[in-house]
Amino acid sequence: FSLEFSNEVPEHPCVSPVSNQVFERRLIEKYIAENGADPISGQPLSEEQLIDIKVSHPIRPKAPSATSIPAILKSLQDEWDAVMLHSFTLRQQLQTTRQELSHALYQHDAACRVIARLTKEVTAAREALATLKPQAGLIAPQAALASQPAAGAGGEAMEISEQVGMTPEIIQKLQDKATVLTTERKKRGKTVPEELVRAEDLGKYRQVASHAGLHSASIPGILSLDLCPTDTNKVLTGGADKNVVVFDRREEQIVATLKGHTKKVSSVIYHPAQAVVFSASPDSTIRVWSVSGGNCVQVIRAHEASVTGLSLHATGDYLLSSSEDQYWAFSDIQTGRVLTKVTDETAGCALTCAQFHPDGLIFGTGTADSQIKIWDLKERTNVANFPGHSGPVTSIAFSENGYYLATGAQDSSLKLWDLRKLKNFKTITLDNNYEVKSLVFDQSGTYLAVGGSDIRVYICKQWSEVLNFSDHSGLVTGVAFGEHAQFLASSGMDRSLKFYSL
Repeated sequence: FSLEFSNEVPEHPCVSPVSNQVFERRLIEKYIAENGADPISGQPLSEEQLIDIKVSHPIRPKAPSATSIPAILKSLQDEWDAVMLHSFTLRQQLQTTRQELSHALYQHDAACRVIARLTKEVTAAREALATLKPQAGLIAPQAALASQPAAGAGGEAMEISEQVGMTPEIIQKLQDKATVLTTERKKRGKTVPEELVRAEDLGKYRQVASHAGLHSASIPGILSLDLCPTDTNKVLTGGADKNVVVFDRREEQIVATLKGHTKKVSSVIYHPAQAVVFSASPDSTIRVWSVSGGNCVQVIRAHEASVTGLSLHATGDYLLSSSEDQYWAFSDIQTGRVLTKVTDETAGCALTCAQFHPDGLIFGTGTADSQIKIWDLKERTNVANFPGHSGPVTSIAFSENGYYLATGAQDSSLKLWDLRKLKNFKTITLDNNYEVKSLVFDQSGTYLAVGGSDIRVYICKQWSEVLNFSDHSGLVTGVAFGEHAQFLASSGMDRSLKFYSL
């Protein structure tokens, strides 16, 4: 056997046909080369005669030298070294893989940022497109505004700011309108319109629509809201992006985007009878816009500082405005002239909001030092003061019944005043840190809506809460009732305009 030659199991075994013995091919070839004969029988043998044996390689037995203890220790040491070397290689591969992964994550993050920027640009482009669409087929401004002063070289209406004064004709016009309105109110008495939504149905209102594309996404926030009194499907919003937007609720599309203010738009009003809207801004101007023309037809410069409040007189011909310059002003919308401008010399405090009484002969202003002042328009005098709030007054609203006044301030409370007795008859304390931003009664004077940290609707007389919505992700800046309270609209700092109904 080959074991006789090598003392080892053959790696490449082969058979000699001469002696029928198994040899290690390497060793037998060497022997044949030297002797040319079979080592066992001595008979002649050549390499070609050898026959290979095919075997599955068994595990080689340890060499006889590896049976001693030092040899075993050495082989263990060698195996340990091999394991350590393998472990080191794996660690290197892990480190490389980690670096590749972090690089891939970095590239993914960069790609996400690019996608976000592109999405933002697409949104801005869509908004621009939505702005251009309604203005593509604009018609000339309507006849009511066609007789305005000629536009200057810049395309804007002439600006007139001198005071004209309250002429006897104007005072008579105001008095006549008030007489008509008071007579109508007495005729209506305490009857509630049959079409008015009942409290139990109002309590079932849910959000039915939300529109976020009216104003710019880069400067988010709708700051003011108004509905056209004669067609409450026409919605008007003023944004932090300096734009005024007219929106059609039924068609769900922008009718006009009016650009011209140099700062955010803090107050907006929709004219009840003409396609005209008004806006006020901290840029200290009031602008009169034609909806059909999509342009500014009048700039009223009544104030030296930020305009904080705006209210349209019942005649539809005059605007009341309040400002941080401590003055309130009464202006003619047709000519853009300021008819009178008054301040309370004794108070010396910024005005924060202004609202006409439904009859139009008195109005209220809120001040930064938490006072509510009632003024007589004809006499231009302060006839009553309502103290009680703490913090600047943020909103005031007169009820259509003619003798309720609701006020909100930065003290998380809502106060109701009776104008006949000149006293506070109800205080609704809201949650801690609740910010009141908007107050409005519905046209019948049955419901009062509050917008701020959320939206709440109270039923008058009982003053119980019938609705509470917190669908806006930001502060609610405006609330308004649709005709007969058949829907509720709200705007917020999350730049969305939302509608609620059954």
